[in-house]
Amino acid sequence: MGMFGILLGLGLLVWLAYRGWSVLGLAPVAAPIAAAFSGEPLLANWTQIFMGSAADFIAQFFPLFLLGALFGKLMDDSGSVTAIANFMTQKLGPNRSVLAVVLAGALVTYGGVSLFVAVFILAPMGQALFRAAGIPNRLLPAAVMLGTATFTMSALPGSPAIQNAIPMPFFGTTPFAAPGLGFIAAAIMLGFGLWWLTRAEARARKAGEGFSGPVGSSGSSGSSGSSGSSGSSGSGDSGSSGNSATAAAHNLVVRERATVAREFDPAEIEHGARSVQLPGIVVALLPLVVVMAVNLTMSLLVLPRLDTDYLAKPIWGETSLASVGGVWSVIVALSAAIVVLFAFNRTRLASLRETVDAGLNAAALPVIGVASLVGFGAVVASLPAFQVVSDWVLGIEGGPLVGLAFATNVLSALTGSASGGLTIALGALGETYMALAATYGIDPALMHRVAVIGAGSLDSLPHNGAVVTLLAVCGATHKESYLDIVMVAIVSALLALAVVIILGSTFGSF
Repeated sequence: MGMFGILLGLGLLVWLAYRGWSVLGLAPVAAPIAAAFSGEPLLANWTQIFMGSAADFIAQFFPLFLLGALFGKLMDDSGSVTAIANFMTQKLGPNRSVLAVVLAGALVTYGGVSLFVAVFILAPMGQALFRAAGIPNRLLPAAVMLGTATFTMSALPGSPAIQNAIPMPFFGTTPFAAPGLGFIAAAIMLGFGLWWLTRAEARARKAGEGFSGPVGSSGSSGSSGSSGSSGSSGSGDSGSSGNSATAAAHNLVVRERATVAREFDPAEIEHGARSVQLPGIVVALLPLVVVMAVNLTMSLLVLPRLDTDYLAKPIWGETSLASVGGVWSVIVALSAAIVVLFAFNRTRLASLRETVDAGLNAAALPVIGVASLVGFGAVVASLPAFQVVSDWVLGIEGGPLVGLAFATNVLSALTGSASGGLTIALGALGETYMALAATYGIDPALMHRVAVIGAGSLDSLPHNGAVVTLLAVCGATHKESYLDIVMVAIVSALLALAVVIILGSTFGSF
């Protein structure tokens, strides 16, 4: 009965979340259902385990959600994201439109800008490029996805993405864990994704398919929306870009799914005021450079030299630098970048208070929504029946790396959230995997990289918030565009994950 309760609670969570119900309310209901079938005390599970774990997640990662969302909004309203996207598109031009969209997205997200901030800038620009080049609009969501939500999130070392930060307290690692393997994984994702999109573009041209559909057709190739792209027109005509973006920002289904997928609430994207005057490319890029430089300096030079023995005292939570150092590095990096961004763009931030408020508010729902998922996972992990699941996962053939990859993939797929699935998996099995790493001589940095890439693979299922938002903003549907998203976001990540596991098992972490 205990296992049935776990499956029932998880099934209700996934099914109702897919239908647009808020995870914020679903998870606290699903957790007691799972506990009830195990005969466990319901109120104690809710207040002591669910809320305790959710609060621990917020305590650890709220600064990253807060600073990340604020940084993204400041980059948006200062015109920096637009300036970078303009620069990439002007340099590469319509003949390399797909590459321009991918690289522009990669540049801003690797520098710390939230995917959702980037999407609302890149989609209209991408549509203008694709229209000029005669590339079908249906390929735009995959191009944006490849640049913003794949290798810059899970593979490239030093990424300030929350997904890259979550394993750090569990494994005592830094954002630069397994850098060599990370670069190899990123090259595989980028290379495979570009190959697929180039092939898809060539086939569309051969078939006579233009921006809106086959040559001679009267409208879009797929005008009917799917349940995941409610509010999108699917037309891809010249006026659809702004309309689709506005509709997506105010679409409640999009918002509910988006806020557990990334660290930015799309409802705040239109608050504040974007600067009409754009900064130069050097000024626009400078905050991104600061994020990476300060992150690297803090992780490898500053923090290792500090005397942090005081952290072992009860007043500081009896912790260690290994547990908090990675988060500290990202906090300082984002804080420094925000200061630099303001210093060079203060005249362009005409509605500074509104922009700051929007950025700060944009972090609230995402961090609480993911924390709610984490609380549900903690309740499930505490139930006696979960030992069966744990034994099964740990007994998967291929060793701890394969088991860890499987656990993060499955949980991220079920929750539709890489950050939620990753935290649930590590919260339930993190200590066990650390013990196995010591037994098998596996570098925790390798475990870190495998866990993050694994979480960023099957999370891109149809109900994932990033997928739903992308389709809505681009005015496309699942029917039109999802196959290409699968290839560039899921298949490429699984290929990279397999290579990392093979190389890591053979040569260790590097």
